[in-house]
Amino acid sequence: MKNTLQFDFIADKKNNTLTIQREFDADRQLVWDCHTKRELLDKWFAPKPLTTKTKSMEFREGGHWHYAMVDPTGPEYWGLMSYQKIKPIDRYEGLDAFSNEKGEINSELPRAHWNVTFEDRGELTLVQTIVTYKSLEDLEQVIQMGMKEGMISTMERLDDLLETYKK
Repeated sequence: MKNTLQFDFIADKKNNTLTIQREFDADRQLVWDCHTKRELLDKWFAPKPLTTKTKSMEFREGGHWHYAMVDPTGPEYWGLMSYQKIKPIDRYEGLDAFSNEKGEINSELPRAHWNVTFEDRGELTLVQTIVTYKSLEDLEQVIQMGMKEGMISTMERLDDLLETYKK
């Protein structure tokens, strides 16, 4: 991560939320596209050394993104984002869950509401993600699973992808 770019990761245990704010050195349309188009998501949405593969995606209200984070040694970690509200290039909301390859939600792992906003900051774009969990236990579980470290690595991958568009 470039040292000059803002990165905040705030756990609010009173409200069971994570607030992640991150600046990117790219215009808002490109950052939005990287969050909402499967061919771009597959290039960055996983912490190193994992990669991402999309099984299916319909980016629309009522649609979904069914994907796996793939470990180079073989295991696949499946997820399902169900999109609820979308306001193009400004924000989207959805329910994120751990799932299996068939898209069946794993009820033993936390499910969360994601509210993702995109804001112009001059030549930069600020992405704010507020992730709300049902309970403090769910919040603490994802923190223990390495959410902060995973987000840092994942966002560094997005930096790398955005850099390729400047060449």
